[in-house]
Amino acid sequence: MTETIPAEFDVLDERFAAVGGDERVERIHRGCRWAEGPVYVPAGRYLLWSDIPNDRMLRWDELTGAVGPFRAPAGHTNGHTLDTLGRLVSCEQGNRRVTRTEHDGSITVIADRWEGRRLNSPNDVVVRSDGSIWFTDPSYGITSDYEGHRADSEIGADNVYRVDPVTGEVRVVAGDFARPNGLAFSPDERLLYVADTRRGHLRSFDVRDDGTLSGGAVLAECAAGGLDGIRLDDTGRIWAATHEGVHCLAPDGTLIGRLRLPEKTSNLVFGGLKRNWLFVTASTSVYSIMLNVRGAGPAHA
Repeated sequence: MTETIPAEFDVLDERFAAVGGDERVERIHRGCRWAEGPVYVPAGRYLLWSDIPNDRMLRWDELTGAVGPFRAPAGHTNGHTLDTLGRLVSCEQGNRRVTRTEHDGSITVIADRWEGRRLNSPNDVVVRSDGSIWFTDPSYGITSDYEGHRADSEIGADNVYRVDPVTGEVRVVAGDFARPNGLAFSPDERLLYVADTRRGHLRSFDVRDDGTLSGGAVLAECAAGGLDGIRLDDTGRIWAATHEGVHCLAPDGTLIGRLRLPEKTSNLVFGGLKRNWLFVTASTSVYSIMLNVRGAGPAHA
């Protein structure tokens, strides 16, 4: 049953003053151990997310409000996205790989190794309009059996990778992270933002035409703990999951507003047919609120 709580917006800067929406936040599901990786599928009008320790994916139907299993076991999936053809791309922490679910339901492995060594535990993933797949690979899924399977890192580093859309080559595009986590492109895809959860940093990289990165300076620091999943709206504002709710940052990195929630948030996605419905995974629950802003749509949407 859907529960509602008052929507608590904190306006910290006049650039957030016009942001608003529903006066309530709906809890559309509860009972997860650690909810993560929401992705909205417009073709079916449903939301998918991961319940990592329970090794399952759940599905919420927008038209009926019903929640049910989508896949179990699921390889301890974490982050998800859609590719340019609307296929589901998933980070499987337990299986230490990135996969694609084809339209017929079969699974294709996109990446499971770099230079012959197994990945750590892919965490979050985005797809650029050229079809390239970008993902973070921290070690959360191999540090214990809670979110994956305990093992030693074969790579010895936590990197950000790019998968070439033509050759399938897996290449390191950014390193020097403690725990790279959420990532997202700016609306024009000229910038890549990456959250470093352990350091509480949000870093910004310039994306070159050949798919390499430059820069990487710290754009913002999060003192609220747990800087995790990130998404952008169509004005370039950055929405980030933190331990005190969802933070909204201006493109220059200034924290301009917050949406407070009663649980630690892990990730978020804009959905609905207008991309103005914000879905947030938070500890045991999934929350939603309709806003008066739209999420940045991929160039292939």
